[in-house]
Amino acid sequence: MATDPRLARDPRRTNPPAQPPPPPPPFEPVPQPKPLGGYDGGSDGDSSQQQRPRDDGGFKLKFCTVCASNQNRSMEAHLRLSLASYPVISFGTGSLVRLPGPSISQPNVYPFNSTSYDTMYTELNGKDPRLYRANGLLTMLERNRRVKFGPERWQDWAIGKPRLDHRDDQGSSGVEGGVVDVVITCEERCWDAVMDNLAEREGKLNKPVHVINVDIKDNHEEALVGGKAILELADMLNAAAREERDRSGGEWRNGAGSGGGSSFDDRVPDIIAEWQEKWPNLPALWSLAWF
Repeated sequence: MATDPRLARDPRRTNPPAQPPPPPPPFEPVPQPKPLGGYDGGSDGDSSQQQRPRDDGGFKLKFCTVCASNQNRSMEAHLRLSLASYPVISFGTGSLVRLPGPSISQPNVYPFNSTSYDTMYTELNGKDPRLYRANGLLTMLERNRRVKFGPERWQDWAIGKPRLDHRDDQGSSGVEGGVVDVVITCEERCWDAVMDNLAEREGKLNKPVHVINVDIKDNHEEALVGGKAILELADMLNAAAREERDRSGGEWRNGAGSGGGSSFDDRVPDIIAEWQEKWPNLPALWSLAWF
């Protein structure tokens, strides 16, 4: 039977039927955003807020971290070291604690040793919570008041005096005797202040201490980076000290003429040089001094 030629041009006869659309993809929950990073003490997705086990054979060097006001850089490093189970204390070298205010000529000023982080938090939150939340101060102080009571001044530290009133500080276990093995400053002028002060004290305890400066810019983001770097340096120093202790039969007394401690002192410059290769943007200084 003849076919109507007009039907050959009918698209319904020449094109195959359209395929049904594919089923929609299975539902996936929307990932929740991570806590805001970049503020001092804020979570940045790493393990800084969780204590992590460390294979160190139970041996720990004792550390001290120092910045100008014992607020930002030294406290970030204090927190990270304490969460890694290192004995640690921290100080500032300034004459007063200075925090940013509503303008550069109106800082918030507090005395060392007697003003708590909680007091500072309450005062700033009462003055202008929007400003001090936006610039990170309230977040920083929230972190600080969970670490210890308040900022301490290096020059007022009675080295060698038991710190029995600091038992609630994070990292206080192991530094009750009031001495440390390593001091890490976060700015060259703080390193100068520490070295000058130790010279004035004349090393009456006859105990050596390694004073290292890791130059960190004073902002919340750089403090987070610097805290990670300081923890890595602490791990390298502690591993070397443990090796020297084991090599000398388990005895450890930091300092020249004391077995494992003497060999450790000789290794410190090389350890810092190796660490500096990984952290070239954090210039380091080092000196051996005496308590």
